[in-house]
Amino acid sequence: MACHLAGFKKLPMENFTNDTIDTTQLPKFEQVPMSGLHRSYWKVILINIAILLIVFCAVYVFTFAYIEELDQYHTETAVGLAILMFLITVFSRIGYKKKGFAFREHDVLFRHGVIATNTMVIPYNRIQHVALHEGLIPRLFGLVKIEIFTAGGHSSDIEIPGIEKMQAQNIKQLLMGKIQKEL
Repeated sequence: MACHLAGFKKLPMENFTNDTIDTTQLPKFEQVPMSGLHRSYWKVILINIAILLIVFCAVYVFTFAYIEELDQYHTETAVGLAILMFLITVFSRIGYKKKGFAFREHDVLFRHGVIATNTMVIPYNRIQHVALHEGLIPRLFGLVKIEIFTAGGHSSDIEIPGIEKMQAQNIKQLLMGKIQKEL
């Protein structure tokens, strides 16, 4: 084949290898011990659920106070609202328990999910920026959210909530140091 691109040098193929990788010997991220979210973060979640309940109850009260045609569905709506709030609380607890993070020598891992568990692995050389975010309610408990941004994204790729502020600052310094080493 006589195809030659300008500026590219033809390399000899005599030393080329392309061995098969034994995928059973690869390190398993599932076996990495994950750190859980701070205990107080569950309180933050419960406060958020309580605020949601207040909003739902306000809508419920105003709806039945001003729309008389719906009075016959008063009990069913109340039961439905109670079931909905119960399910939100149960799924929030499962999600809280499943969330975890770990920092390894070359990458950061974040696990989350309720029904399906997702694990994100981001190498340090892909990280562009790290930010700490303090929400109003988490701030009351001294907690922040770590946001990790990679190249090409408009929003953060990983958001780790429920981290103590001092620990989050240490993690940010660790990540910023890793980013500098990778450059």
